[in-house]
Amino acid sequence: MQNHFTNTIFYQIELTAKYCKLLGQQVFEKLNVGISPEEFSVLDTLSCNPYLCQRDLAKLILKDRANTGKLLDGLEKKGFVTRKLSIKNNRPVKIVEITDSGREKIENATEKIRPNFLLIQEKIKNSDIARIGDLLKDLRKILSESLEIQI
Repeated sequence: MQNHFTNTIFYQIELTAKYCKLLGQQVFEKLNVGISPEEFSVLDTLSCNPYLCQRDLAKLILKDRANTGKLLDGLEKKGFVTRKLSIKNNRPVKIVEITDSGREKIENATEKIRPNFLLIQEKIKNSDIARIGDLLKDLRKILSESLEIQI
């Protein structure tokens, strides 16, 4: 029996991630959330990690700086974030902050999308969800130790 990539855990995770991304896009469109899942991810990350510079944000969301910049440009035009000049390690950087409008948007978006994801989560035992989450965190830690990310 040949060992194919499609039989690996990596492929299973990749397929699952694609399903999650598609579901997120459909839910956001269906509910007319007003931001994309990627923009939501940026706002959510910033709400958990205030005062990040673009480079640090890019590392957390695993996007290159150019794509992160485009997301921030869009969110800034919508009035959901601001960027303020600061100094970090003796270098000028722009620190990203969520505006009050941005906080309101993330709260409203979360309120709209939560029921859709809870319906799916109800089909999986809570203990399995916790176990899957822990296993994925462990796997990401192992993978991150082997990765050379240039952001």
